[in-house]
Amino acid sequence: MRILASLSVVAMSLITFTAPAQVAPASKSSHPSAAKTAQPQVAQTPPMGWNSWNFFHGNVTEQDVRNAADQLVATGMKDAGYIYVNIDDTWEGDRDADGVLHTNSKFPDMKALADYVHSKGLKLGIYSSPGPQTCAHYAGSLDHEAQDAQLYASWGIDYLKYDLCSFREAVMTAKSPDDKDEQMRLMIAAYKKMDDALKATGRPIVYSFCQYGWDAVWEWGPSVGANLWRTTGDIQPNWNSIYTILNMQAGLAQYAGPGHWNDPDMLEVGNGKLTLGENRVHFSMWAMLAAPLLAGNDLPNMKPEIKEILTNKDVIAIDQDRLGREAARAYSDGEVDVWTRHLSGGAMAIAVVNAGPDRHSTHPFHLDLAKLGLHGTQHGQDLWTGKEVDLTDNMPLEIPSHDILLVRIAAPK
Repeated sequence: MRILASLSVVAMSLITFTAPAQVAPASKSSHPSAAKTAQPQVAQTPPMGWNSWNFFHGNVTEQDVRNAADQLVATGMKDAGYIYVNIDDTWEGDRDADGVLHTNSKFPDMKALADYVHSKGLKLGIYSSPGPQTCAHYAGSLDHEAQDAQLYASWGIDYLKYDLCSFREAVMTAKSPDDKDEQMRLMIAAYKKMDDALKATGRPIVYSFCQYGWDAVWEWGPSVGANLWRTTGDIQPNWNSIYTILNMQAGLAQYAGPGHWNDPDMLEVGNGKLTLGENRVHFSMWAMLAAPLLAGNDLPNMKPEIKEILTNKDVIAIDQDRLGREAARAYSDGEVDVWTRHLSGGAMAIAVVNAGPDRHSTHPFHLDLAKLGLHGTQHGQDLWTGKEVDLTDNMPLEIPSHDILLVRIAAPK
């Protein structure tokens, strides 16, 4: 979360080290089997839900979470697939003499809250850190992993976001200030320790790594239980942040699949001053990336046009496609990017993003089907207008600035 705020998302993606021999990263071919061995019963498609941080930050309360659960049902978002209601940082209180962690006054009864969320047909998520403190300086889980996991299970928790935060300074750097391989070993061991603790509870709990893509987490995360792992620093509700993070996902598709997903961070749809086109690009591309769809907006005051974006069933179907293959960037031409995603049943999704500063920056853009491995006229559906479209080679496309053409082709040629 905030621990890396001073570093750019681009810089964070470049900081990787070779895995030490003691904890060898899983090979690319072993990822699916490793993930299925870890937790076959959860996250077989990317998790969908809502997280408190992007809108409430540290001010979230139990009532806010109850309201979010109510709104997921009332707005139809639950029916669209949003089932996790995730509490981020600042719910934690103090530990008692036995080391048991208690909630603070904002969350007087976590078990009752979980029961309420479950009564709505939803699931409850929570947040912690492998370090002594969370990002907001509340109690972390260091040396209390098994105790905390049992506590979460007793409350009825269904999802854990585990944020690296103070672990780097308190453990990794403190114990091995100059040994990068040893720092990585310590980090992997910490995430595995909580994975073991969660499994020991016997409760199916989605395990989300939040460590910003350090040390090529996509290579080793599945082997220590990750159902999803952050690939970048924190997202912000502006075009530059969203588009930068999108570009950083190129090349990561091979690591995603049922039970284990790349996580480019939570959705900012409906937040900040994003235009409708930018909201469409954001939501469309997270769906193309098979990313978790965790809304982070003000649900009780959601505008109809934002609800329409978040509940677009055809775009959600791309994200939730059972084949689980993440999109890859096919090519870029000037300020236009073309991404493709293979879907179950032989279908294909094509996304064309105009990242230019004005709608005429494409001049217009001419789609090269051969670069997508296609030939001849492609009949599909525009997933934002619902209209049928025919894509032909070198056809001109006029796409507004910071907007997208998203087409699903049932039988690509």
